[in-house]
Amino acid sequence: MKKNFLLLMVALMVGSLSAPAKGLPQKRMALQLYSIRELIGSPEKYAQNHERVFKQLAEYGFTDVEPAHYGNGKLYGIAPEQFKADCAAAGLNVLSTHATRRLSDEEVKNHDFTEALKWWKECIDTHKAAGCKYIVTPGFGTPKTLAEGKVLCDYHNEIGKLCNAAGIKYGYHTHSHEYQMVEGKMWIDYMMENIAPSNMFWQMDVYWCVMGQQSPVQFFKKYPGRFRLLHIKDKYELGQSGMVNFEAIFNNAGLAGLENYVVELEGTDGTIDIMEGVRRSAAYLRGLKAVKASYPVK
Repeated sequence: MKKNFLLLMVALMVGSLSAPAKGLPQKRMALQLYSIRELIGSPEKYAQNHERVFKQLAEYGFTDVEPAHYGNGKLYGIAPEQFKADCAAAGLNVLSTHATRRLSDEEVKNHDFTEALKWWKECIDTHKAAGCKYIVTPGFGTPKTLAEGKVLCDYHNEIGKLCNAAGIKYGYHTHSHEYQMVEGKMWIDYMMENIAPSNMFWQMDVYWCVMGQQSPVQFFKKYPGRFRLLHIKDKYELGQSGMVNFEAIFNNAGLAGLENYVVELEGTDGTIDIMEGVRRSAAYLRGLKAVKASYPVK
C-alpha cells in the first residue's frame, strides 16, 4: 500500500512538471523565438512545427513573441502578414523583433550609411506589416576606438529616426561586451551619451549584464527610463541558477522605464527539452509576485 502511494505521488509530480501551468495569474509576456530555434529556426522547421509550438506557447501563458529570423522582406521565409496571422491563430501578438544590418569596415571609415538605410527601410516596412511595436538590433561588436564608436552611434541615431517616422520604436539589445572599456570609457556609457533617447531605447539582457559583472538595477538608477524592454534570461530556465535577482529587477521596473519584457533561453542543461524549459520559465514569472500583469506603455 505504501509503495503504491509513493508511485502515485511520483506520477503526480511528473504530471505537474509536464502540464501547462494552471491556477497562476495571467501576465503579458513575450518569448524570443530564438529560444526555440531547433523547432522553428528555419523556414522548413517553421512550416512543419509552428502551429503546434505557437499553441503550446499560448497554453504556457505567453501572449507575445519576438521573432529572430528576418531576411529579404520575410519572416521565417513567409510574408509578414502571414506570420502575423499565424501568431494570431494561436492567440499571440507580434511584439518586437531582432534584426539588424551591420556596417562594413569601408562604410564605417567613410561614415556612409546610404545602402544600409535602404536595407532598413525594407526591414521597417516588413516588421510594421507584421505588427511589431519595436525593432531591436541584437548587438554590435565593440569598436576599437571612440572615433569608430561615434560613427556607430550616428548610425543608430539615423536608424532610430527612420523607425520614429514609421511609428516604431528602435532599440539595442545588450550582451556583456558593451560593458568593456574603449579608450578608458565604458562602451555602453559612450553610447548612452551619444545616442538620443528619442532615437533608441535599450533592451537590457539581464543575464548578460550579470555576466559582465554589472548590476541591472544600478544601470536602471544610472539611466532611468531608458530600458523600455528587457530580456529576462538565466543560465538555463528562469530562476534555476540563483545568479540573477529577478525580484529586484522587477521591483525596479518603473525606474527602468519598462514597457514589456521578453523571455529568452539559450538552451537547457540537457535534462529537459527546450519547450519544458520555456514552460518552467513562464510558470516562474507567472508565480513571481514582483512581476505585474502588464506595464504602462509610454
